[in-house]
Amino acid sequence: MNEQIQNIQTESEESSIDFGAIWQAVKSRRRLYYIALPVAFVLAAVYTLSLPNYYNCQVKLSPELSSRRTGNSLATLASSFGVNISSGATGTEALFPTLYPDLMNSVDFKTSLFPVPVTIEGKDKGEPSRTLSYYDYLKNEQKAPWWSAAIKGIFSIFSSGKKDEVKEINPFRLTKVQAAIVKAIDHKVVCDVDKKTMVITINVTDQDPYIAACMADTVQHRLQDFITEYRTKKARVDLEYNRKLYKEAKARYDKARQLYAEYADANQDMILQSARTKLVNLENEMQLQYNAYNAIAQQLTAAEAKVQEETPAFTTLQSATVPVVKAGPKRAQMCLIFVFLAFLGTTVWILYKEKQLKPLLGLS
Repeated sequence: MNEQIQNIQTESEESSIDFGAIWQAVKSRRRLYYIALPVAFVLAAVYTLSLPNYYNCQVKLSPELSSRRTGNSLATLASSFGVNISSGATGTEALFPTLYPDLMNSVDFKTSLFPVPVTIEGKDKGEPSRTLSYYDYLKNEQKAPWWSAAIKGIFSIFSSGKKDEVKEINPFRLTKVQAAIVKAIDHKVVCDVDKKTMVITINVTDQDPYIAACMADTVQHRLQDFITEYRTKKARVDLEYNRKLYKEAKARYDKARQLYAEYADANQDMILQSARTKLVNLENEMQLQYNAYNAIAQQLTAAEAKVQEETPAFTTLQSATVPVVKAGPKRAQMCLIFVFLAFLGTTVWILYKEKQLKPLLGLS
């Protein structure tokens, strides 16, 4: 029993960490910190100061979820987990709010933002504002770190020199420049949906605060228009069909009424039974056409009401506004991270050189 206790004490002494030796090792090479930490701070300052400022604008929407679409309480509970079970007898909803981010991530939606006009305000008092497309703005007006321009210049030496410009944008076959702009929009325009509350959040990041707010407002309205068009597509097709039937029924009724009126005027003092019979037939035909016309008119009114019923309503919880405070880069935080990593790396190197790293890690 005593031997076991002695063995445990011996093992604990061997595995114990000598903090005094570690401190003496670090203290003996403290001059390395005087060099590494200022150098890390200077490099971090150069790096962070080279990064352009960017601003963020956020828009929040709450879409309408009618009882016909959400169904019962079970469907509402399932929607909190992002699952739509409100199909079946109550109808189907293929474009549920949780799919809105996928919609905005599509190439078709991003390329539709290319021709959106944006205005660059003059920085000086006498400098006029400029209006150009969002595509040209992202292509020519974006600030980049100095090393990015240097790398781009090096690659341009080995490039073929062919211009990558196409007048018409084809989402099926994008050029390299267009694909790069789509990728840039992917990072600048982000949509998120809360699965519990179904609140849609649109975040737009840009180097210009005014353009960030304008694009957030534009993306909001384009998303609403697309959803409205999708939801009302079938109802609008039915409405157009009913309008066509209405015009045809009205034309037939007008023709039958005209024939009846002309024949009645021409045979006011009718004696022959055949003339009376024809007048009755024309009157019956006019009445049939009127009944058909009246029924289709009611269908047209119902179709118009159906379009209005299917049109979704959006409640704007937070509208677009020009940000006054930049969202980044957070230069002070980045500098602290750089200095901390330099301190950590210097400490590890000192412990390695002083042969204190292995005992600290519990290695033999």
